[in-house]
Amino acid sequence: MKLQDTLELHVKAAVKELFQADLESVEFQVTRKEFAGDITVVVFPMLRVVKGNPVAIGEQIGQYLKDNVALVKGFNVVKGFLNIEIDDSYYIDFFNSIKDQHNYGFASLKDDKAVMVEYSSPNTNKPLHLGHVRNVLLGYSVSEILKASGKKVYKTQIINDRGIHICKSMLAWQRFGNGETPESTGLKGDKLVGNYYVKFDEKFRDEVRGKLDNASSLLNEFLRESFKKGELNMPKVMKEVDQEHNGVFMKLANIKMDWLEKKSESIKFNDYSRSSYDILYSSVFEHLLENEESALLIDDLIKIFDQDLIKYFDKERVKLLEDLSKTYFSEDSKLQNQAQEMLRQWEAGDKEVVALWEKMNGWVYEGFEATYKAIGVDFDEYYYESQTYLLGKEFVAEGLKSGVFFKKEDGSVWCDLTDDGLDEKIVLRADGTAVYMTQDIGTAIQRIKDYPDVGGMVYTVGNEQDYHFKVLFLILKKLGFDWAKNLYHLSYGMVDLPSGKMKSREGTVVDADDLIQEMADTAEEISKELGKLDDYSEDDKKALYKTIGLGALKYYILKVDPKKRILFDPKESIDFQGNTGPFIQYTYARIQSILRKSNIDENATLSAAEVSLQDKERDLLKQLEQFPEVIQNAAEQHSPALVANYTYDLVKDFNSFYQNVSILGADKKEEKIFRVQLSKTVGQTIKNAFSVLGIDVPERM
Repeated sequence: MKLQDTLELHVKAAVKELFQADLESVEFQVTRKEFAGDITVVVFPMLRVVKGNPVAIGEQIGQYLKDNVALVKGFNVVKGFLNIEIDDSYYIDFFNSIKDQHNYGFASLKDDKAVMVEYSSPNTNKPLHLGHVRNVLLGYSVSEILKASGKKVYKTQIINDRGIHICKSMLAWQRFGNGETPESTGLKGDKLVGNYYVKFDEKFRDEVRGKLDNASSLLNEFLRESFKKGELNMPKVMKEVDQEHNGVFMKLANIKMDWLEKKSESIKFNDYSRSSYDILYSSVFEHLLENEESALLIDDLIKIFDQDLIKYFDKERVKLLEDLSKTYFSEDSKLQNQAQEMLRQWEAGDKEVVALWEKMNGWVYEGFEATYKAIGVDFDEYYYESQTYLLGKEFVAEGLKSGVFFKKEDGSVWCDLTDDGLDEKIVLRADGTAVYMTQDIGTAIQRIKDYPDVGGMVYTVGNEQDYHFKVLFLILKKLGFDWAKNLYHLSYGMVDLPSGKMKSREGTVVDADDLIQEMADTAEEISKELGKLDDYSEDDKKALYKTIGLGALKYYILKVDPKKRILFDPKESIDFQGNTGPFIQYTYARIQSILRKSNIDENATLSAAEVSLQDKERDLLKQLEQFPEVIQNAAEQHSPALVANYTYDLVKDFNSFYQNVSILGADKKEEKIFRVQLSKTVGQTIKNAFSVLGIDVPERM
């Protein structure tokens, strides 16, 4: 039983005996460093059932615990806080119970429903990029954390292998590829196919370049007129939205309305496909970030942009873009029409088109697998959009019968979610074709059919899809699926590099493969500067550079709350000091070095009578005791950041212990044995924590 659970029973017994009152719960805190004690009982909440002075009440409870509970060796009361000192015997017994557990912190498999975790889910027209890396690392880590918490987990993805995007790559390869293959070019298959997606875009732009200028002119004119009429007037929009969000915008006093209006009117649409979200988001936030105080409000502002401003600002503009696209691009673009025709042929099952589709997708899959292997992630099941895009229609029909959906005059089918604070959502077009929501409904249901033991699912998808998943989960609940209450959207923010954002369409995307190599190269550069690998073979050095580089990348991304946006700096992430992966890896390697030099009986079990704990040792034991709870909390919150930052705290405590307490030079044999065993257990806990983050730890560095 945990210390806190044990003490809670005794504190309740004390209150019952001393004051004839029943406590529902006891509030605990970590004892502040300036006071003696290991754990603190907060007395103030007890005043609801116990009348009297909180200091006097604390004194009486403390004395009761000291007299009646063997593990309590002392106490002190500061105002309404009862600080309890725990006897060393408790910590020694705890340590002896965990020191030989290789899986310490991990729970046994529970007789419970399994969880399916979806992550990656890429398009097959380009390699995985930096955005996919955060997705993959989060999804894999959450899967491993859920396993460690006692859950059975299936890791899956749905590959977006159909649609106009892959047809563009196919057409470009057919027109301009001259029979190139991954083998003939020496390129990974996903990279080769991605090059042809970029090639299509280049040729398309050449084809419609004159019309783009005309479109930009029309859009600017549309915006100017809309602002003048007040239809898209940003100050007006902000005022309306402000009323719905408790004055958040009024706090942004440093944004003048005239500045915003001028900024909005001066937007240049050099790329007809760029959304107002991209443009206004970056303009306003660059302005905000100049002021530290304003920067604190960014999270609130993001929510408002996502929920409301896009609604106000994009509604008419999207319609205009659709009209422009039809008038100025698709109808007059031979390439676009040919790509659309290729998609129609694929849907009709044309043998030649399907064969080309299978060949090029096969190249991409091989490339993806190589990247997944390099990152160190895997999957239990693959779903493909080409096999799932027709799913869901039968459930739409059932939903129509039960009243979950309704049909409009044009024959399209919708779900009215306005009573739930959302909008009406289309689930079937007037021509009977499915939309993405239909497919997602069908895929979720199919997964439960394929894996009947699954009782919940986690979708690892960027925060731009927050609204989509709110709607999806709500519709599945309305359709009567009990497991729908256990669906979770693992939403995350974008990852930026110091060099700026990425666009795969333009060929400037930061490929995951390139990033992995850059991390290894950076690790090599820094390691050479430190000069600590002189006795390593070249193969060992390369393996270590990869371990350090990948560890740095994974830790830097996973230590941040998933919902927050990240600016990833490769060089900063490989610092061997501070809250970084390499610092923690180096500490683990230091511990292994201690063990190699120790020459002690690692299996010896010491009693409390043989060991007198120093403060640094006690601090380490307290940290170790928290690890199982950290795993459970991380599983409940779907947050690898909790594990990452716990590991950093543990490592900080170990390094403080290492610097202040002699391990191999201890005065007594028993002290040396205990300190080496303690170091070993800390090392095992670091290894276990990093394993659920997908990070390897080197035996030496």
